Amino acid sequence: MNVWPLRHGCRSTLGEVRWDRLGDPAAPPLVLLHGTPFSSFIWRDIAPALAVRRSVYVFDMPGYGASSATEHQDLSLDALAGVLTELLDHWALTRPDVVAHDSGGAVALGALVDRGVPYRSLALVDAVSLPPWGSEYFALVGEHTDVFRRLPGPLHRAMLREYVATASSPGLRRDVLDALTAPCLGGEGQAAFYRQLAQRRPDQTYVDRIRGGYSAIDVPVLVCWGADDRWVPAERGRELAALVPGADLRVIDRAGHLLPEDRPAELTAALLEFLAA
Repeated sequence: MNVWPLRHGCRSTLGEVRWDRLGDPAAPPLVLLHGTPFSSFIWRDIAPALAVRRSVYVFDMPGYGASSATEHQDLSLDALAGVLTELLDHWALTRPDVVAHDSGGAVALGALVDRGVPYRSLALVDAVSLPPWGSEYFALVGEHTDVFRRLPGPLHRAMLREYVATASSPGLRRDVLDALTAPCLGGEGQAAFYRQLAQRRPDQTYVDRIRGGYSAIDVPVLVCWGADDRWVPAERGRELAALVPGADLRVIDRAGHLLPEDRPAELTAALLEFLAA
């Protein structure tokens, strides 16, 4: 049984996007973005809490989770920022609040500063926003994608689970690790995973371009980070908060890169306080 079903689908320039909405449709809109190599599943504990007062939109980006994954799909941050823009149009949302994790942060930032998409506010959680980012495994795979994509399935599964586990500081329950890695298994899932990592490597050029716009952001910004993040160290969060005028910084103890998994209650509390303000 799918513990996190996305009941709706829409077409985008990169294929079908699976999405869902929680809460009162008349409430102020809030959009949640995931990162690489995850899916909207990371928001399953937080989205319902936020939906008490908000109309919460969750979706799997093209190439991830339940959304369309094809061989020659453009999964660059720039292309995904374009899909976010398409989705906001599809949902007829103007000036939503946006919460973004990992590479979803760069997607949200790009849509804001590069494409001029208006937000009411932006919360960035362990966000890809400033170089360098990624683990040693991320760098190694990016350099040798053609080799890794040919790994036998059981070996790929073992390496994938070890890799994803490093995103958590206290550690992931087995059922959670199963759910996080499931979309990246099997022939199509394995190919999609290595496409994701391969297309993140040249994205530093994109981030270098949009970072020049951070100082001009004129909406409220919250920067939340896990103190023990080994994928994107907390120092990146401090640098980002210093670049964005008026940004509020929260560093949460005993949490790694997967802050929504490691400390969902603390993150939810920080988001609710920020959104209420």
